[in-house]
Amino acid sequence: QVQLVESGGGLVQAGDSLRLSCAASGRTFSSYAMGWFRQAPGKEREFVAAISWSGGSSDYGESVKGRFTISRDNAKNTVYLEMNSLRPEDTAVYYCAAGNRYYSGRNSGLYDYWGQGTQVTVSS
Repeated sequence: QVQLVESGGGLVQAGDSLRLSCAASGRTFSSYAMGWFRQAPGKEREFVAAISWSGGSSDYGESVKGRFTISRDNAKNTVYLEMNSLRPEDTAVYYCAAGNRYYSGRNSGLYDYWGQGTQVTVSS
């Protein structure tokens, strides 16, 4: 069983930056692929970013590519999402997820554990 807790969300102005963190329990964090998804009111959950357990592979959703960066620190059992040049359309609840595999990518069905989410609101 893996427990995931997101933090770092908040209210920011368009163009600002935020860094989200996802802390995972257990000593097997390095064995899990990690990802970030988001969901805005009235919309389906959307893929944001993914990273392999080693950090050697990553992918991003088209709407965030070039602005967001996913990284992980296995010594701290934590995955990060650095968000730059934020836009109002980035407003959503952001969820981290863990997949019991080397790499899960953009398919939400390949993740086994999910955090409770953290709210990011970007005002214009």
